[in-house]
Amino acid sequence: MVDIKYDEFLDITDKVCPLTFVKAKVTLDELDVGQVLAIRMNDGEPVQNVPRSIKDEGQQILKLQNNEDGTYTMYVRKLEK
Repeated sequence: MVDIKYDEFLDITDKVCPLTFVKAKVTLDELDVGQVLAIRMNDGEPVQNVPRSIKDEGQQILKLQNNEDGTYTMYVRKLEK
């Protein structure tokens, strides 16, 4: 498996919805177009809602990886400001 290189890492496993998406959006807003953000989140509501909301914001989801420990890591490329 090829690791995806990322510019910033965000761990939102200690947050609950809707703060999970809010933290992800704020961090993405701080990145430059083309940069990649890795977001670690819990299974369940965050993994159901955050990817959908990020996609709705017009960003590119590169990969959603199951970490096999009850968390997922999502890699997102910023496409627009």
